[in-house]
Amino acid sequence: MDDYPLLNLFWTMLWFFIWIMWLFLLFKVITDIFRSHDMNGWAKAGWLILALILPFLGVLLYVIFRGKSMGQRDMDAAQEREAAFRSYVRDAAGQPEGSASGSHVAELARLAELKDNGSLTPEEFDKAKAKLLT
Repeated sequence: MDDYPLLNLFWTMLWFFIWIMWLFLLFKVITDIFRSHDMNGWAKAGWLILALILPFLGVLLYVIFRGKSMGQRDMDAAQEREAAFRSYVRDAAGQPEGSASGSHVAELARLAELKDNGSLTPEEFDKAKAKLLT
């Protein structure tokens, strides 16, 4: 280890980190090529060949020419995932309208709100809750 100074170790780690980041970017570009709906098959094939044959130049050119639309596609996909997640949570947490347990939840929430603002005493809240749950 005496012939490999600490500064060389840092340089090696830096280059390794840059190489790993470039690999991530390469995979991101390749997935974006296939995900892009505004390109036809020949354009996708051309970008893919360029990214695979001349990887550094191909990735750099793709990011330069299509980076903005690549970011927009990422934002659109994230918004779609967020909307799907919110829809799933609403469907999983709530009952279909008109069901008995859905109305019980709404009634309990209304009773808790009345208790919180002082319209109901804790005893009245407990009685109403017990009546509702039986």
